[in-house]
Amino acid sequence: MDWTIEEGYGIPIGTHYHMSFPKEVSFVSFTLHLSPFTRKQLYRRLQQAYASGALRLVKRIHALLALAEDMSVQEVAAMLGLGEQTVRDYRNLFLLKHLASLTYKRPPGRPSKLTKAQRRELAALIKAGPQAAGYTSGCWNTPMMQDLIQSRFGVLYHPHYLATLLHNLGFSSQQARFVSDHLNAAKRLEWCHCKWPRILRQARQRKALLLCGDAASFAQWGSLSYPWAPKGEQPEVPTSGKRKGYKVFGLIDYFSGQFFYKTHEERFNSESYAAFLLDVLAHTRRHVVVMQDGAR
Repeated sequence: MDWTIEEGYGIPIGTHYHMSFPKEVSFVSFTLHLSPFTRKQLYRRLQQAYASGALRLVKRIHALLALAEDMSVQEVAAMLGLGEQTVRDYRNLFLLKHLASLTYKRPPGRPSKLTKAQRRELAALIKAGPQAAGYTSGCWNTPMMQDLIQSRFGVLYHPHYLATLLHNLGFSSQQARFVSDHLNAAKRLEWCHCKWPRILRQARQRKALLLCGDAASFAQWGSLSYPWAPKGEQPEVPTSGKRKGYKVFGLIDYFSGQFFYKTHEERFNSESYAAFLLDVLAHTRRHVVVMQDGAR
């Protein structure tokens, strides 16, 4: 038997119902529908939960949002690593108390401590990075480390004490930076001291335009935050440089700053790049020397 329950309608809070079902009915499946206002409130609470490092609340809100997207209890439980009954409890309590259900009482007493061996293991896991531990992000954040500690050692740390733990293990919160994983420092040095002076001299002798080119794609990509990392070691997030979105070819003259560009909505390839170079040549009669970033 399938039921659809619209939140906020039809069931007064605090009212008790007694329902009888045939013996052959073993379960009742609810479909949770959220109004746009409630969905917006849930996303706001989710952002607050991430900011405060409330791992349990993060999972709870994700479970409600997933149920509202027609995912089954079994699928949500498998996705978030929760028990199926826990997911049902989240849903039922939300239907009863709405946003007031998204609260947790502070656990009594002090949380369990990790042993020295577990601390060393935790430090090694954090240094290896979140991707090595099975996460998709390039930087650690508090909810991820809470989840790591709970799944590996069965201990749930409060976010405030987790900061103290990481500090004692030799980590600090630092801004990460993107690094390319394919550049060669020795080749860059050789190019700067040998090839670049020769290119510059030839361009001046021929009174040529010395055009430095690149291509850009305006789209969404990862943003850098302040993850935890060993003291004195700035976190690095590997990036492949692959971009999708609205694309632009560009060339700028080294001597005068004259700028050539062409927008492009399809994929970057040799044909579109050749067409761009022909457009550039149509606007000048001077010799042209082109240095293209990432050219094959």
